[in-house]
Amino acid sequence: MTITAIIVAAGRGTRAGGDTPKQWQMLHGKTIAARAMRPFAGHPAISQMVLVVHPDDDPVLWADTPAATIVKGGATRQASVRAGLQAATGELVLIHDAARPLISTAVIDRVIAALAHHTGAAPAIAVTDTLWQGASDRVNGVQDRTGLYRAQTPQGFHRAPLLAAHLACDTDATDDVSVACGAGHHVAIVAGDENNIKITTPGDFARAEQLLGQTMDIRCGNGYDVHRFGPGDHVWLCGVKVPFDRGLQGHSDADVGMHAVTDAIYGALGRGDIGQHFPPSDPQWKGAESHIFLTHAVTLARDLGYVISNVDCTLVCEFPKIGPHQPAMKAALAHIMGLDADRISVKATTSERLGFTGRGEGIAAIATATLVKP
Repeated sequence: MTITAIIVAAGRGTRAGGDTPKQWQMLHGKTIAARAMRPFAGHPAISQMVLVVHPDDDPVLWADTPAATIVKGGATRQASVRAGLQAATGELVLIHDAARPLISTAVIDRVIAALAHHTGAAPAIAVTDTLWQGASDRVNGVQDRTGLYRAQTPQGFHRAPLLAAHLACDTDATDDVSVACGAGHHVAIVAGDENNIKITTPGDFARAEQLLGQTMDIRCGNGYDVHRFGPGDHVWLCGVKVPFDRGLQGHSDADVGMHAVTDAIYGALGRGDIGQHFPPSDPQWKGAESHIFLTHAVTLARDLGYVISNVDCTLVCEFPKIGPHQPAMKAALAHIMGLDADRISVKATTSERLGFTGRGEGIAAIATATLVKP
């Protein structure tokens, strides 16, 4: 089923302080709304993003948000959600508060999975603290916490029944679960996340900054490449021209080591391989120098916000001898990737005379790359 994520960003958020509504204030270099939207925009199951904004807000406020259908909200949260539902095209909808910038993909996945069996689903945290009843700064009693939960978003629903419930609702509901339950729909509870906080007061900004500082997106990718020997007087390996009585055959310069490193970076990003970005069927890449491919992968990683932490490449061959050229290979890769040489490993091994490399028919390379998004 198709899924639309509706991000509600039409509130004024006066309790958070500042001259700008809280969802448009900065958090670790991005607006809170942009951070709230990013996990949905990158989710493979979500086909549409809808951003509901206040009619008086300037479009410059959401300039850093992922691509979305922009919808003007109403005087209440319920009116804003209704506008988002009417603009949605998905059979399922995930409604998320723009003031929750630390939503995780795991929570999104749990909500989506529950919608396979329920009309609605929402994340929540069971109340574990003792609850008091009080007045005038005095405790008057204790509230039973059995069956009580702290609600979070995204709250997910089958779109058609939720829209009908909203159109029929004549009260100002505080969230979409209450609208759905009021219409008689069953809403499943899935596990929430303590880090999925809602920015409400000035102190919440500090907590969110702290949590962001503790969270990193760490990715590993691997690459594997093979090239056969043919006529020639040298081979290119990890950016170094190594004299030899044969050459490596390929559509480009056949730098098997650099190709493996490049594919490792693409793999960590989930962006395919060299063949997808530089098709061998395209004559413009005939004889191309492999640093073009590696530079493209490195630039793509940086554009997506990742830092390359380290790269490890192993060349598998009986000859030529790699050891004398290892420092130059590390330096060449470091220069292209903009890394310190001590973050790059280039080593070699034989296959004990087994297989095509053991028979001296070609060279194989295996590489691993680690990427980190702060």
